[in-house]
This record gives sequence, C-alpha cells and structure tokens, in this order.
Amino acid sequence: MQIFLTGGTGFIGHFVAKEFLERGHSLKILARNPGKIPSLAAHKNVEMIHAGLLDSEAIKKGLDGCEACVHIALGWGETPLTMLANDTTATVQLLELAAKNGCEKFIYTSSTAAFGKIRKDANENMVCIPQDLYGATKAAGEAYVLGFSGMKRNIIRPGYTFGHLAFPDGIDQPDRRFFNIAKAVKENRAVHLTKHDGTQFIHASQLAKLYAAVLESECNEEVFFGLGTEWISWKSIAERAIAFCPTTKAVIEEKDKGWGKEPYLFSLEKIDKFFGLKFNGNDFIDEHVKWNLKL
Repeated sequence: MQIFLTGGTGFIGHFVAKEFLERGHSLKILARNPGKIPSLAAHKNVEMIHAGLLDSEAIKKGLDGCEACVHIALGWGETPLTMLANDTTATVQLLELAAKNGCEKFIYTSSTAAFGKIRKDANENMVCIPQDLYGATKAAGEAYVLGFSGMKRNIIRPGYTFGHLAFPDGIDQPDRRFFNIAKAVKENRAVHLTKHDGTQFIHASQLAKLYAAVLESECNEEVFFGLGTEWISWKSIAERAIAFCPTTKAVIEEKDKGWGKEPYLFSLEKIDKFFGLKFNGNDFIDEHVKWNLKL
C-alpha cells in the first residue's frame, strides 16, 4: 500500500514509518526537514516531500496515488486561535485533500488528552471532557474526522509513549522525564516526583503495531486508545534507575498533591477485541531506563 504520512520524522512517526516499511508498504512523508533522519530518507520505499502541514499544493501532489493517509504531525500554537489554525485547520484541509485525491483510508492521531477528565473504567465510547487547549484541539480534530465522509476514517488516541531511536540516526522522545530521572541518579541528586503519579505507558514500537493493525483493517469511524494494560508509577521507574546504579546516593522525594493511591485506568478491551493486541510497557521500561543512564 502507498501511504501519505505526516509526522514521519517525529518521535512516534518514525516508529510508525519503520513498522509500515517492514510490512512492505511504501511511504510519502511530509516533512519540514526531510533530512532529519537520513537513513529513513534514503530508504528505497520512501519519498520525502519538503513542505509544511498547511502547504496545500505540495500535499495535493504528494497524495497522488496514495491509498491511505496517516496523520501524526502536530501543528502547535500558543493561543486558541493559533492552535485552531495550525492543527485543526491543517487536519480539516488534509481530510479534504485526501478524499479528493482518492485515498481510501485516513488515520488521525489524537491523544488521551482529548478524552480529558479521567473517569473510572474509561473507554472510547465515553464523552470527551478536555482539560486543556491541546486536548480541546485534538477533540475538535476527532469531531471533524468522524463527521467527514468518503473514506474509512479511524482515530488513535496515544497515551504516554516512550522509547528511543527507531533508526540508528532517529530521535528520542521529546518528554524529558526519563532523562531527568537518569540525570539526577547519575549526579547523586534527589529525584523529585509527585506521589502516586504514573500512567499506562506504551513503547513507541508497540503503538506502531496498533497503527499498522488499524491501517490494514476494514474498520471505519472507530476510536482506539493506544496505551499499555499495566499502570506503572514514576516512583517505580526511579527505583529501577537507582537499582541500576548501586553506587549512587540519589534518593526519591515525593510531593503529596492529594492524588489517590488507586489510579483510574483506561480500558484496552477494544484493541484486544478488534486486533488481539495487548501491550505492556514493562517489557521495555528497563531497557529505556538503562539507555537514559547510558549503561
């Protein structure tokens, strides 16, 4: 399948690109910096398109001959209006152009932030209650994707995604919490955390398998959470880092913000039911902690 991919040189995107290529698909990757990952750009089944998310002419040409469009890139803004212009408008334009250029499938990358307020037994059928501008923007994008027609349209809501270097010259995750924990441990400093803070971590290579499953399915108008089944605390991650460095004098200091000990969990029954997928972030946590420690 020929796929038009946005965000393919970003953190999640380059893992998704690798998974698609390993499955025999060919890619047209929209990128502001097409040389960001040289080994990806040089792949025989990759064509780089040097343009931004709002360059309609470049996107229209790039979509020619593509059977699917996978939208991972985020258009950021500092205000509601700039976020609307850079992300929501870009998504709507891409939807229109993909449909007009004959794409049969469209995958939109949202976020658990679109779901927003965490509730017990959270599942994809519950109403979104965004708690910030980013979540509101992603929820708006979801609404446009589901309200569109003419293609099979599906949505993936990733949670906290971690990992490093899908390609040898790839990029690390933008969130620095793993790095900061490792740095504190190596420098014999206190690791400052929020008590009872954690999440259902998913490794980027695991998330990429969900993208491939959705792409290769006949699903339409479905929303899927992309997380691991196990809740993992930041404290346990810091404890692992300290255990890997037995000579460190680092200690863990937690700030109590009144967060409950028992976390509310996202249900992952849907990706299991549809695709037989179950992910456990624990499978990669030790490796990633060691990588940040450079062990």
